Amino acid sequence: MAQEPSSVAGNPRILIARLSAIGDAIHTMPLLCALRRQLPQALLAWVVEERAATLLRGHEALDELIRLPRGWLKSPRTVWRLRRRLRALQPDVALDPQGLTKSALVARLSGAGCRIGFGDEKGRELSRWLYTEWVSTPARHVVDSYLALLEPLGIDPRPVEFRVPENEADAATAAGIVRHAGLEEGFAVINPGAGWPSRVWPAVRHGRVADYLGRHKGLPSVVVWAGGEERSMAEQIAAGSGGHARLAPATTLTELAALLRLARLFIGSDTGPLHLAAAVGTPCISLHGPTWAERSGPYGPQHIALQEMSLDDALDRNRKTASARLMEAISVELVCEACDRILRRDASHAA
Repeated sequence: MAQEPSSVAGNPRILIARLSAIGDAIHTMPLLCALRRQLPQALLAWVVEERAATLLRGHEALDELIRLPRGWLKSPRTVWRLRRRLRALQPDVALDPQGLTKSALVARLSGAGCRIGFGDEKGRELSRWLYTEWVSTPARHVVDSYLALLEPLGIDPRPVEFRVPENEADAATAAGIVRHAGLEEGFAVINPGAGWPSRVWPAVRHGRVADYLGRHKGLPSVVVWAGGEERSMAEQIAAGSGGHARLAPATTLTELAALLRLARLFIGSDTGPLHLAAAVGTPCISLHGPTWAERSGPYGPQHIALQEMSLDDALDRNRKTASARLMEAISVELVCEACDRILRRDASHAA
């Protein structure tokens, strides 16, 4: 392991530049937690774009959250204000888990003398030119890749913790949803949405899984959604579930986190709510088509990541427009079998 540089001696000031998206911000939380655990007196700051900032606000390991509007790089005034704020922060170290030009530029603007990022293919665009130290890692999962950035600082990343913030208001809202829907005896959460159309599993199949869970396992489902398009999919799932799925009301991200804490099981594609469910400890079944299950599946051995078709390099470069057949290769029967495995395991642990 690399020797600890002088920049982290005493009470260092450390900046994390992970700007977006929600799932990737969640994947970066273990890096933040490891820093706090081993450097309890450090000042830890994080630069993030506004939407992902919602989940970081109030994180117990974080001292300062610097929020940026979407498209901030197109505004010279915003860039100048960011530079001024970062220079006032006077960070000793900047870490860039995102590996893009814009995130590496944030690290450079901060004036940190030690700027750590990826020196392999994970450091994309012009990012590598803006670091002072480079990390190359064979780690496959994105969480482990991000944690590898701690190696030059001599920091042990284990155990992996997320510590997603929670508050009483969100917990009360989630409890009200459960009570109103009559789900006090337990429920699964189904999330049909995804950031890309190529990641969406057919709503009719989700409905059949919900029907299976209700009829054969006595486990109702609640279908969560965000936006009109996802609500339409959620309504289709509820309609096709044989009465075993309920449509969730609109929720904020923090309310969704509170609801996920109460669920016995989560089913969904590779998207923010999946990684949020895993981070709060809910067993997950993830459905992968155009993204690598071993890289971006739910983190931890308690989850099941399903991927039926392998990806070649050419496809990996065109994932957003990949064929629907990649997701459709995952059968209803395969998902139901995964549900059985998780529910049997949890029943044996509870016995």
